[in-house]
Amino acid sequence: MAIKVKAVERNVSFDKNSEKWAYVLQADLYNKLSQSKVISEAALRSGISKGAINAAWDAIGEVIKAWATEGHSVAVPGLGTMRFGLRSKSIADVNKVGSDLITTRRVIFTPNVDIKEELKRTSINITCYDRNGEVVKRVTSSDEGNVEDPEDDNPGGNGSGSSTGSDPSTGSGQGGGSETPASVNAPSFAGETQFTESTEVTISGPDGAEIHYTTDGSTPTAESAVYSGALTFTETTILKAIAIKDGVSSQVTSRTYTKGTGGGVQGED
Repeated sequence: MAIKVKAVERNVSFDKNSEKWAYVLQADLYNKLSQSKVISEAALRSGISKGAINAAWDAIGEVIKAWATEGHSVAVPGLGTMRFGLRSKSIADVNKVGSDLITTRRVIFTPNVDIKEELKRTSINITCYDRNGEVVKRVTSSDEGNVEDPEDDNPGGNGSGSSTGSDPSTGSGQGGGSETPASVNAPSFAGETQFTESTEVTISGPDGAEIHYTTDGSTPTAESAVYSGALTFTETTILKAIAIKDGVSSQVTSRTYTKGTGGGVQGED
């Protein structure tokens, strides 16, 4: 068994007058296995009737949802544990603490030791496609098999986030709600978020990473514009960006820059 990955050669340059080709890793498409398919296979392997497994499946699902909603970390049979959490921004003034600091609500699944070991042992098969869609190389991984810990919001530590209580992650300075993934730190923004005529925004990211961004509210990918210098906005704009290094993408940093009747200073969304 192996995890299938594509390495596709793409033009990652934002400059229409030049080209910059690079191989971008992305997960290969997998079939979505339905509940009935899983139950049928489980019945075949265990000798337990499909009806009994189906009833247990539904009952366990309801129990997990109910207990997770109450704040528990709940065992998922044979796999690990699941709980609900959130990401949020930090704020110095206690009088401004409120639900508007919450950026996202999260479902956090923590695999058990057996699942982590299975993932660590599983090889990665990479198929390389050139710009014409032709297969040019196949590679089988020889990486160390490091497995991300979903409970660690800031592996490696760069001071941009922390996790406490029911899992809030603080925003960092100019980052304004950026999140830190396992391998590549998310970009941070600097610039006035409210302006009358125009605002200049700069983006910074990890050393050696390439930053891709969008200004239409869509989620950036390796095919999005490549950041090369300060951006100037003259209309209300939703800026989103990711950092990509060694084929690994960070999480998305997002901020809205609003044109209005009064100027503003740097701040969080």
